[in-house]
Amino acid sequence: MIPSWLPADVPKEHEGRFLENFEKSTGGSGRLMLFAGDQKVEHLNDDFFGPDIPAEDNDPEHLFKIASAADIGVFATQFGLISRCGRDYRDIPYLIKLNSKTHLVPYREKDPYSRQWLGVEDAVHLRESAGLDIRGVGYTVYLGGAYEHAMLREAARIVHEAHGHGMLAVLWIYPKGPYVKDEHDAHLIAGAAGVGACLGADFVKLKVPYLNGRFDPSLLREATQAGGRTGVLCEGGERIDETEFLAQLHEQIHIGRSRGNGTGRNIHQHPLEEAIRMAGAIYAITCKNATVEEAVKILKG
Repeated sequence: MIPSWLPADVPKEHEGRFLENFEKSTGGSGRLMLFAGDQKVEHLNDDFFGPDIPAEDNDPEHLFKIASAADIGVFATQFGLISRCGRDYRDIPYLIKLNSKTHLVPYREKDPYSRQWLGVEDAVHLRESAGLDIRGVGYTVYLGGAYEHAMLREAARIVHEAHGHGMLAVLWIYPKGPYVKDEHDAHLIAGAAGVGACLGADFVKLKVPYLNGRFDPSLLREATQAGGRTGVLCEGGERIDETEFLAQLHEQIHIGRSRGNGTGRNIHQHPLEEAIRMAGAIYAITCKNATVEEAVKILKG
């Protein structure tokens, strides 16, 4: 029987590679714990230097040290960072982010356009030439602006090309711009999930729905159903209390029916050993069906 998560555009000769990438990245659970390390561009140094952020987080190698030692599904970051550090961290399961933009120009001033930097073929070449465990690629789409059509086209081609090489394709899809009144509107987020499905993504990373300014897991069900066979990953967001984060993650999966998470700041804004334990706790809930209590025990060592 053909697994439901095997896309039809994966060539026969690469089905084995795709299924292996999927199984290893999800720990056989069908859920993905994505350790997000793409904020060096997206947020510049805001997330890596400042009060309550450990000094070691300012060095991008901190991300690689975490990803190398922690339980994760994939580590998502830019091609250049992987090329600089990858030879020393060959054991990390990588997902290459193919586009990125900074936050310097406010969305209210100009419609966002995050253009593709490199192609899937470049990721494949790095995988083969350096012998790295590169399992997939990622790309961000901003819906609702003047450049939406260009990003949708790039995303569609990237997903198809990734599948052509037996690789996973993860899309970050965020409605942005002057026509978007509420980025955390449940109906809008569900629409973004449906776009991810239409683009053929294996997973789509989305905002979480709010009710009266707070996360409401029951509202997530519209998005996870709208995504169909494309798994919904919830963004990690700004750093919050660790136990609260784990409780929300558990609700996202077991009430909202999400299939994973994309977490950066709530992991890497900790000293190395704490970051490793936090990643392990997140992975346990995501891929091992751990309870919040069991995950907190992992967090506390």
